[in-house]
Amino acid sequence: MDDHLRALEHESIYVLREAFGKIQRLGMLWSIGKDSTVLMWLARKAFFGHVPFPLVHIDTTYKIPSMIEYRDRVVREWGLQLVVGRNDAALAAGATFPNGRLSRVECCSLLKTDALRGVIDRHGFTGLIVGVRRDEEPTRAKERYFSPRDETMAWDVADQPPEFWNQFKTDFAPGTHVRIHPLLHWTELDVWTYIARESIPVIPLYFDDGTGQRYRSLGCAPCTGRIASTARTVPEIVAELRATTAPERAGRAQDQESEAAFEQLRRDGYM
Repeated sequence: MDDHLRALEHESIYVLREAFGKIQRLGMLWSIGKDSTVLMWLARKAFFGHVPFPLVHIDTTYKIPSMIEYRDRVVREWGLQLVVGRNDAALAAGATFPNGRLSRVECCSLLKTDALRGVIDRHGFTGLIVGVRRDEEPTRAKERYFSPRDETMAWDVADQPPEFWNQFKTDFAPGTHVRIHPLLHWTELDVWTYIARESIPVIPLYFDDGTGQRYRSLGCAPCTGRIASTARTVPEIVAELRATTAPERAGRAQDQESEAAFEQLRRDGYM
């Protein structure tokens, strides 16, 4: 298993360094979840203890409060540069799912995708590093390591560059926005096994707090449910994952509305 994790790590670090060397203005999306936290850890390894680009957090204002507390503490302790995006106009208008005005998918489009567009326009990011994995959700299995979008962040899933033998297309036409996915080849079990090996600090919401429940996937509080679990340590989560057949994002309510709607959301620029 250690050789397997070492190979995963090396490939991800290679992708990170390729992105840094080839793409002019980079940011890294940080959801505060396990995948993007592992990604941040890998970036520190790739660049000798330093993350040389800003972390971007899209704040819907509906995150679980301890997620924001964890975010701010890690930023202080690790000396990170943080950019926060928020769709203040939609929030002021009450155009959200929790206010009863929109569906969950429509809410995600406004509070996440549109907020992300605003961050990209404001900071001029030409590439964003994202911690998505192929095994996590069906539409993400269609991604590439270097995935081009047009100037509006739209993703043409049928027009993606081939990637063979670690040969990645990194030379794109002016105006192209690129998503970089260094964890694309990892699985959920890989992520937790790596967290155990590296002793990576993750938010305590992933562990049973004594109620017999924990979060397996994190998002906005109104749309994210907990699972039945007594796992209180990383090794216990690893053991649990080896035995379960339940999908990782079963607790994410927006995924259940419509697979076609979720793919359209990603085509429009969603994470």
